[in-house]
Amino acid sequence: MLRIALAQVPCALGDKKKNVSRMSEVVRSGDADLYVFPELYLTGYMVRDDVFRLAEGTDGASVRAVERLCDEHGAHVLFGMPAWDEQVPGVLRNSAVLVSPDEVVQRYDKVNPASFGPFEESLYFGAGTTGALMDIEGRKVGAVICYDLFFPELSRSYALAGAEAIICISASPVTSREYFEKLIPARAIENTAYMVYVNQVGTQLNQVYFGGGEACGPLGGRLVKNKYFERDMGTFEMSVDEIRAARRGRPTLRDALSR
Repeated sequence: MLRIALAQVPCALGDKKKNVSRMSEVVRSGDADLYVFPELYLTGYMVRDDVFRLAEGTDGASVRAVERLCDEHGAHVLFGMPAWDEQVPGVLRNSAVLVSPDEVVQRYDKVNPASFGPFEESLYFGAGTTGALMDIEGRKVGAVICYDLFFPELSRSYALAGAEAIICISASPVTSREYFEKLIPARAIENTAYMVYVNQVGTQLNQVYFGGGEACGPLGGRLVKNKYFERDMGTFEMSVDEIRAARRGRPTLRDALSR
């Protein structure tokens, strides 16, 4: 079993130290194996071009602080941050970073930046090129970020590579709520995998984030639902037996592999 906490906690816009402190408060008061925080939680989403000043590498001070937290509590923490590319100097990515108690850091860079309506990600971030299957105590997890969820081939690629859960960290305003609440169970059903969604909550500049994090089981049933517009943290346990049973009863992955 892997106990996962959906940490729907408001972040302080542009204040990395305060946001790391809030992450620490959650982990110190919880009892989960994995704590999931929203997209760009380290800095907040609406920092605009200040993101270049706030960005760090995954070897920076903020990730090191989270490493110490994970070591102290034997927990894993997945959170969003603006991270400098590890190979190409000066290129910035919108990243999901997983920190483990053994000081292993795993990273996924958002493949599909949102650049329409109020979203300006392509002004700041380069698109990632591929998924990143992560390992958490032997459990395989695929990370996606917000708009990535609208592209089912990414989630499917994780499932075909052995992912038992797909975790979506998000900074989705209230205007997008109905779309995400339709996509989350759909991704779970089509991949017979757990689907976890953790969204920003609160107001940043002119954007209101609805929170509403949730987790669905491998047949799409809702396991936990966070409150709308409030700080909240639901938890659930991921069961390998439930995944195996779902995939026997609805063999979408078997049939996709046979093509």
